[in-house]
Amino acid sequence: MSPILHIGIDDTDSPRMGCTTYVAALIVDELARLGCTFVDYPNLIRLNPNVPWKTRGNGAVCLRFTCDEKKISSVMRSVVRIVKGNSDMTHKRTDPAIACLRGDIPTELTMFSKKVIRSIASVKEAEKIAKRFKIYCIRLKGRKGIIGAIAAIGETLQGDHTSELIAYRVPKNRSSLRRVDKESVLRMDGETRPTTFNNFDPETGRILITPRGRDPILYGIRGENPEAVLRGHGIVKANESVERWVIFRTNHGTDDHLSRLPSIAEASPYQPVIVTGRVSAIPITISGGHVIVGLSDNSGEIDCAAYEPTGSFRDIVRKLILGDLVEAYGGIRRGTRTHLRTLNLEKIKVLDLAQDIRFENPRCSKCGKRMESAGRGQGFRCQKCKMEDHNARKISVVVERTLAPGMYLPPPRAHRHLTKPITRYGKEKTSADFSFIEPWHSP
Repeated sequence: MSPILHIGIDDTDSPRMGCTTYVAALIVDELARLGCTFVDYPNLIRLNPNVPWKTRGNGAVCLRFTCDEKKISSVMRSVVRIVKGNSDMTHKRTDPAIACLRGDIPTELTMFSKKVIRSIASVKEAEKIAKRFKIYCIRLKGRKGIIGAIAAIGETLQGDHTSELIAYRVPKNRSSLRRVDKESVLRMDGETRPTTFNNFDPETGRILITPRGRDPILYGIRGENPEAVLRGHGIVKANESVERWVIFRTNHGTDDHLSRLPSIAEASPYQPVIVTGRVSAIPITISGGHVIVGLSDNSGEIDCAAYEPTGSFRDIVRKLILGDLVEAYGGIRRGTRTHLRTLNLEKIKVLDLAQDIRFENPRCSKCGKRMESAGRGQGFRCQKCKMEDHNARKISVVVERTLAPGMYLPPPRAHRHLTKPITRYGKEKTSADFSFIEPWHSP
């Protein structure tokens, strides 16, 4: 039996055009034509969403297949031709790269992939991995793209994963507004949820399966398995031509990027983290509608920010008080001269609530009316019956909290690709078990 070929691709797109998943879709069609046999769905691997040099969703793709040894040269020539012909080669931030590995995935490569998803890796580290495990790399421009291309090979989605069916537009429509029937999306959501997720935003009614840029994607349906997304595809009505579609296996909606840290002090810039601490500075709303709350543990303190686009999630953050025990999930923004190091909140889990104790003026023992201060150190007096009590003191009252322990997320429109939605909790997968359905791509 021929060894499995793993081909990773990254950094083909730019802010103005292109999409790495579309490049993969073209290659899927070409490999099928050449008689290759796929051993997995195309893997769409979302990498660290906090790296400053990312393009949109920071996704890389890996194709895993077998083919006749005599065809490998033809396969690689076709892959290079398609990647080069569909990358934005003139954009300064685009560095298309292809990586190819034959055989089993070594443990060190898997560990490198996890680092690229959860932290920052360098080109030198990628080149070292490539040299050690004989990963053939093709750089079509600069060097940076090999990081994601190699990482896509090493992330084989052995644990939790989801599926996404992506449909693509014909070229002539890519500069126009997408024409997807909203009512069909709502019907699809009603008939397939919770096996599909994040189809629309309930707060605004905004459809979320359609992107907004000039890329080739018409829509993407995310779900628990290939059957669910294919069913959704059959319900959604597009009022424009679909050029092609492919089902990907992916780490979307898994929180794969988040690392739980033992202390706040260990949080580094650009790292997606989970930290635990107590509220040490009450929430404040700053210019732009952003909400900032301070969190601390024995190692230090950090500001946590719920930005205006997170909508009603900010109201949850505003309900936090001093002493609340919270898990904060999100990416670390590096500090500057004007802003401290900040955790940009993706979600929070309230673990324990502090008592909200307020102090009130005592009531008059004669008429029951709330008294007022008679002056510093002079007790209280009643405005209604004029009674004075020089020994009276303010009384403490425990106020009932309107916040309960639990997990809180922003509305779906503010989720990142990797953010695990509430509907997925309890549905996490523990193995890579899957089966091909037919069809899983067209053409």
